[in-house]
Amino acid sequence: MTDHHSRRTAFFLLLLAIFLVILDQFTKYLAVVHLKNQNPVVLISGVLELRYLENTGAAFSMLQNQQWFFYLITAVFLVVAVWAVRKILKTGKYMPLLICITVLCAGAVGNLIDRMVHRYVVDFIYFSLINFPIFNVADIYVTLGVIVLICFVLFRYRESDYEEIFSK
Repeated sequence: MTDHHSRRTAFFLLLLAIFLVILDQFTKYLAVVHLKNQNPVVLISGVLELRYLENTGAAFSMLQNQQWFFYLITAVFLVVAVWAVRKILKTGKYMPLLICITVLCAGAVGNLIDRMVHRYVVDFIYFSLINFPIFNVADIYVTLGVIVLICFVLFRYRESDYEEIFSK
């Protein structure tokens, strides 16, 4: 891959990440403005609601008030992700994998911003049909990113691909 192409790809990924983080933060801003201290907004009766929640934990409200843990895990993840993206960019291939990692990073950064600014994460999407925990757009990025990454690992990429990416 040419250095120019690698830079263009990296720039595209950075713009994608910035866009996704801005979208996440904007939806959380709207949740604060329109949902905080309000009754839930029913979008589909018995199925989907918008409901404001300040979550000091992780998914399913695990690890409540353990902010240091989330800072550490997010920092480690982002360092590993940047390292992997740099390695993958050198191959000139694997754009779907790069986009997947970028989406995961955007989700991690979106929730990290909340934790740093508010000491909690703003959640607001609630599937009442299955009583699923309230979540946000960054959580969607992380969930979809992990699902796609697992599919890539299991079904798309082979051992030779990983050897090419991580050799030397």
